Amino acid sequence: MDLLRFVTAGSVDDGKSTLIGRLFYDTRQVFEDTLASIERASQAQGLEELNLALLTDGLRAEREQGITIDVAYRYFATPRRKFIIADAPGHVQYTRNMVTGASTAQMALILVDARKGVVEQTRRHTALAALLGIHHVVLCVNKMDLVGWSETRFCQIEAEYRDVAVSLGVRAVTVLPLAALTGANVVHRATELDWYGGPTLLEFLETAEVPNPARQAPFRFPVQYVIRPHSREFPDYRGYAGTVAAGSVRTGDAVRILPLGAESRVAGIDRFDESIAAAFAGDAVTIRLADEVDAGRGAMMVAASDAVVPADVIEADVCWMSDDSTLVPGQQVLVKQTTRRTRAIVERVIDRLDISSLVREPSPGHLSLNDIGRVRLRLMEPVVADLYESCRETGAFILIAPSTRHTTGAGMTRAVASAAAAGAG
Repeated sequence: MDLLRFVTAGSVDDGKSTLIGRLFYDTRQVFEDTLASIERASQAQGLEELNLALLTDGLRAEREQGITIDVAYRYFATPRRKFIIADAPGHVQYTRNMVTGASTAQMALILVDARKGVVEQTRRHTALAALLGIHHVVLCVNKMDLVGWSETRFCQIEAEYRDVAVSLGVRAVTVLPLAALTGANVVHRATELDWYGGPTLLEFLETAEVPNPARQAPFRFPVQYVIRPHSREFPDYRGYAGTVAAGSVRTGDAVRILPLGAESRVAGIDRFDESIAAAFAGDAVTIRLADEVDAGRGAMMVAASDAVVPADVIEADVCWMSDDSTLVPGQQVLVKQTTRRTRAIVERVIDRLDISSLVREPSPGHLSLNDIGRVRLRLMEPVVADLYESCRETGAFILIAPSTRHTTGAGMTRAVASAAAAGAG
């Protein structure tokens, strides 16, 4: 079975957590003790029916306030597919949580209340999804029972949202009517929606084709660890362990190790206790080379024919996540990209994205908590960075405060420059 990662988003009270709870409940993914706990919590809230939102609103503060604060990750599986769900907060002040939840998602489920339709948060979350490289959005028109299951109302919302999606650069949109509270069109079909001929939400999730751009991207293998057992059984074994970030590699392929620049050939590929002929994006393997190469953690293995040049200047969209500091020009940061970590200087804060109007404000001077802006970084050591839209795995990075070692930001690479170009500029 393959794996689908998706994030849910929407305005407060649109029913995100209830929808996920309904998926779990109707697919029989809830353990009896968990169900008993939810029943007690629902009774404590004075509810006569089961509050399925409590299945994902795990924090005590969330249950008391009836909102999602943190990203709740949940896992479930059907006979056709496995799923990882990130239930992201709806509040503006939790933008960083939305970014965290969407960073590994292949698809976004954005909910709207059928009574309210497309609102500012709908546009905001769609823009964030597009910014984070999620190009397949499912608009779930929830609470259809509260508009009398109106086909006319559904079509109005669908038309409005498709215009918004096109303007924000979303490539694929699917629109579904449902009622999470009653379960209509979530897992089971509803007679009230007899005018709708499309799939239920679960049917769509089980069958949707979500391409993996990393598989088509050039080969990238960040070295995580060098294995030298020094044992009698393997006296000369030297392997480079890691996860293939993009592309593929086969035994016999010519490779280049950056930033060292040395070239060699793949002598073998090991996975667990077996040797395999090829490895693909997402595979955790150990690669053996025909030559001894002095490369350790942080080195990047690429195809020998790849003309990629390590970059020491990066322009990126950065989401600032620190609540006790701001990002300003001249600031020193640590950049962790794949397995490589290097110091960097913030040369310039180019602009800041107004999350409400989706307009970029030039030269804001700094980024504060939950701000997203274009930033120019000069790295002390070059890294192999691809553009985020072409390869998430090598186009993403985090910023770390050198003094506290706390993660302070997440970045998506939009432009790179080589050492030579940087010196010229």
